[in-house]
Amino acid sequence: MDFETPPTDPMPQCQLWFDEARQKCTVPNTHAMALSTVDAQGRPSCRMVLLKGFDARGPVFYTNSESRKGDELAGNPNVSLLFFWDELERQIRIEGLVELVSADEADAYFASRPRGSQIGAWASDQSRAGATAAGMKERVAAFESQFDGQEVPRPPHWLGYRVVPRSIEFWQGGAYRLHQRVVYEVDERGEWKTQRLWP
Repeated sequence: MDFETPPTDPMPQCQLWFDEARQKCTVPNTHAMALSTVDAQGRPSCRMVLLKGFDARGPVFYTNSESRKGDELAGNPNVSLLFFWDELERQIRIEGLVELVSADEADAYFASRPRGSQIGAWASDQSRAGATAAGMKERVAAFESQFDGQEVPRPPHWLGYRVVPRSIEFWQGGAYRLHQRVVYEVDERGEWKTQRLWP
């Protein structure tokens, strides 16, 4: 990326860095991202999730909408994402608002998952207290029996979320902490405004 004359649209640059991370990094899950949400009391919470789609509209992830993060997303759609690739000395920060992907899009992605993951989506009361290994095995067995010999449908609580970006920052590490930083922000006309930042 040319930080002196950055591209006018940050979305293709995001995709380029995602592709380069996948090709050049030796660690698994180069599409992992930290997702930060806020609860009703304004307390932040952060966890790792996996990027499952990306286009000009923004990054997409999937989760149980009845989980803690699902509850927080329903109460406050403002989120922050962080991608970090230590081997490349790069990170991307994205801030924006979540919106639900279409049911068709969620159905299509759910159908592409391994059957065990599909069953797991039904069996897990994600983020709820009281889990035991035996209880989980019983629930998995129950849903395996329920869907025996048929395709596993998407649970109604298993949803896809798209983060519609309002701010994207690219960071490239440099010697002696002289890092390169550029931030894109959406202005009142819905267009990207670009600024260089000091390290």
